[in-house]
Amino acid sequence: MARQRSIIKLGGTIGGITFYKSKDGYLAREKGGVSADRIRNDPAFQRTRENGAEFGRAGKAGKVLRNSIRHLLQNINDSKMVSRLTKEMVKVVQMDTTNPRGLRNVIDGEAELLIGFDFNANGKLGNTIYAPWENTLDRATGEAGISFQPFVPTQMITAPGGTTHFKLTAAAMEIDFENETYVAPSGESDVIAWDNHLTAALDIPLQLTEDSTHPLFLALGVEFYQQVNGVNYPLKNGTYNALKLIDVIG
Repeated sequence: MARQRSIIKLGGTIGGITFYKSKDGYLAREKGGVSADRIRNDPAFQRTRENGAEFGRAGKAGKVLRNSIRHLLQNINDSKMVSRLTKEMVKVVQMDTTNPRGLRNVIDGEAELLIGFDFNANGKLGNTIYAPWENTLDRATGEAGISFQPFVPTQMITAPGGTTHFKLTAAAMEIDFENETYVAPSGESDVIAWDNHLTAALDIPLQLTEDSTHPLFLALGVEFYQQVNGVNYPLKNGTYNALKLIDVIG
């Protein structure tokens, strides 16, 4: 892969070289490679087929996880989030010690590896919320949620320029990766002024199925607003909104 540096940017294939535009700019690469039929059938590509199967399984698992909190991800702007999550899901799959290579999956892997995943690399939760919280994720009772003691927003929330208000969000996810289904209740705080006044105690309770046999996830996020004439407008199109997996029970 090479980067196009000429004034005139090309698109298409010329002399075996394919020119195209990507998110990383205008690029060029040589056309060619091994045929798909050979990869599917040649014994020499057995490892490739196994890797491809597991990568596909990880990609599907990541999509199910994203879909479970799609309404929260719509308020986040990170163009590489999908690929970053798939990369982490591959690591989860590779920790499966039950199934043979090529058949390893998320369910028998180590979903706990996803703890700490930031859905927005531009606005990481650890660089945004400094107020301590307590979280609950209980398989037996299905109880989940997050609570904060009173805190001063300007001291405990790092907000981008132009912020006047913010709100905290949370979601608990119970995901059946095999059937690609989920239960994912979510909640949020009121919209709170980002100022020097002490907030009230904040509690976002959530409820999952009791004694669920599926992997459980808990996410915490924050969204920023600018209030104009009593109307709260999302700030910077979600560039700095944070959302993170803070607990996982595989």
